[in-house]
Amino acid sequence: MTGKPNFLYIMVDQLRADWLGCYGHPVVKTPNIDALAANGTRFDEFHVATPVCMPNRASLMTGRMPSVHGLRYNGCLLSERANTFVDVLKAEGYATATIGKSHLQPFTDIEAEKAGATLDGPVSEAWKPDIGNYTYEEPAKFANDTRFDFPTPYYGFDHVEMVTGHDDRAGGHYQQWFRKKHPNWRELCDPANELPHNYSVPQARRTPIPEDSYPTAYTRDRAQDYLVGRADSGQPFFAYVSFSDPHHPFNPPGKYWEMYDPDDFTLPSRFEDHQNPPPPLLEAYRAYQDGLGQKTPQTAFMASDRQVREAMALTAGMLTLIDDAVGDLLQTLKDTGQYENTVIVFNSDHGDYMGDFNMLLKGAWATRSINRVPMIWSDPMDRQVRTTQALASTIDISATILERAGVDPYFGIQGQSFLECVQGKNRHRKSLLIEYNDGLTRMGFDAPARVRSVVTQDWQFSVYKDQDWGELYNLKDDVRQTRNLWDDPEYKDIKAQFFAELTQHLIGQMDESPRSSRLA
Repeated sequence: MTGKPNFLYIMVDQLRADWLGCYGHPVVKTPNIDALAANGTRFDEFHVATPVCMPNRASLMTGRMPSVHGLRYNGCLLSERANTFVDVLKAEGYATATIGKSHLQPFTDIEAEKAGATLDGPVSEAWKPDIGNYTYEEPAKFANDTRFDFPTPYYGFDHVEMVTGHDDRAGGHYQQWFRKKHPNWRELCDPANELPHNYSVPQARRTPIPEDSYPTAYTRDRAQDYLVGRADSGQPFFAYVSFSDPHHPFNPPGKYWEMYDPDDFTLPSRFEDHQNPPPPLLEAYRAYQDGLGQKTPQTAFMASDRQVREAMALTAGMLTLIDDAVGDLLQTLKDTGQYENTVIVFNSDHGDYMGDFNMLLKGAWATRSINRVPMIWSDPMDRQVRTTQALASTIDISATILERAGVDPYFGIQGQSFLECVQGKNRHRKSLLIEYNDGLTRMGFDAPARVRSVVTQDWQFSVYKDQDWGELYNLKDDVRQTRNLWDDPEYKDIKAQFFAELTQHLIGQMDESPRSSRLA
């Protein structure tokens, strides 16, 4: 190993931590990701900054919380003024690439529903519009057959291969490539041509698109091309390879559709297992009983036991497809002689209820299943198997990568490097703050939900804005969160301690950047 290390950062979309073989899942087959964990450090208590795609990805890139970097919920954008840790690596001489899903800007052109009251005055917002162009991930950029070239650096990335959206109807560069490869692309993407199946879970869709034309394969192939192209350059690289699965809809292609049997899966908990269900869970149960379905395709919902097991089987198929792609990427590193100088990281942007109390997808109800995600760090300096209980957050990733690259971060970064945990230390943070900001009113709330949670090794404490209820769970004795201790007088002192801890976290949510340039 010579010089600065390369980095291959593998991101997946909507995967809870316990859905990998190396994290103890009894059914899902992920041998390549498991092998990565067997040659690195697996974090058992790694949590997101927020369990929502766009803001958490922005927290990864900036090392800052959503309330500080400004991308607070899906449909917002990360300002072009924001520096990212990739900007720092690029300035240090790294080649930088984003391949797959980025989602730092909206990838639809659909007007959002306005949250709350709409003011009709001559000035509509507290801030003047950002001057930058934030339409780069929208469909219009990829509407014709001429490849759209991103102005670079794009949030620090020199090389951009974009996949927008999910499933067999994903957009971006993938869609341009797909149209060229398949002259009958309209037919392949037409819902009327879905392959027959007997699944009843909402959003189960059996795609006729071949495995080698599915977005996972596209992302894998473009990433392999990039790795091969860097082999003899002598320049270190940071490659962010971001798969858009196993996010719903549930549509693994080809053999992966039938790879798993729903009957092989067990629900982690059922609605009846919660001793005192909180209002969002009760609302989901009411909607399920009344047959109301989902408010939007992204809204968390309750399903029957059978439907949950179907979602599990199809999600497992999508995940094993990704695992096969991970194996191909690792083999490419080895074949090109780059494995021994490449730090490999595996992570997810957030989790999924995936059967908790019969719930699917993610939402404002704060659970470990949507907040706790896998984090595996395999480092050529020390590729030995380790497991750490250290409490760490998405905002810590940027600081850790920069320390490993031997580069100082910028002022205003909130993350704290966990590199010592990769090397064997078992402590990092005493507690974590997790934010949740919804852009829509749903799950029984009378306004878009605002949630703040504090997580420690043994507890989770969640406060919901303007609600007369909250949640307190003893994770040491009740890891499935089946008994809310919020109103239990026996735990009033612990609740008070967490209010104080939350206050300290909230005091820290001020943007320290930029520093003052003059004395007052």
